[in-house]
Amino acid sequence: MNLGTIGQAAGLFAVTNIDDIVILALFFAQGAGHRGSGRRIVLGQYLGFAAILVVAVAAAFGATFLPKSAIPYLGLLPLALGLKAAWQAWKNHRNGGDDDETPVREGGPGPLAVAAVTLANGGDNIGVYVPVFATAGIGGMSVYVVVFLGLVAVWCVAGRFFATRPVVAKTLARWGHIVLPVVLIAIGLLILIEGGAFGL
Repeated sequence: MNLGTIGQAAGLFAVTNIDDIVILALFFAQGAGHRGSGRRIVLGQYLGFAAILVVAVAAAFGATFLPKSAIPYLGLLPLALGLKAAWQAWKNHRNGGDDDETPVREGGPGPLAVAAVTLANGGDNIGVYVPVFATAGIGGMSVYVVVFLGLVAVWCVAGRFFATRPVVAKTLARWGHIVLPVVLIAIGLLILIEGGAFGL
């Protein structure tokens, strides 16, 4: 495996899943003291993230049928998602917070509830992963998938760790919505510029 690709995959996973740590911490806090809750949360996180990867990989294979000159323009997806996330963050700040709720059941969240939240929360991830996967080729895409699935476990451990440290979770919740749009916009611009889109 190319160490550069592994590093890029780890970085991409980290910046596109910052908010997942907060959500996982909330899930683990909700399930504290309930037998088997941790297993259900981890299973749900893997189910949800696997669904994200299946959609992204399938879309990336579809994207490979595009003319090579059209691939760089896929950078418009993360750019648009970043601008949308920035707009949403500004709107939420202006309204004094957001109204997102995570469905849980008594005794801690079930795997399907966690999977549903992970999938819904990862909609923007798909828009970022598709152009990256499409330009990485099958070998590079395989590395991304393996690294991502390994890091899901790390994220679950981190979520459990932060669940017992509400101050840290609160900090992530406060700044994650700012970091995410900045990174999405940067990724979009990078894909556009590196691919020479619009004569850049």
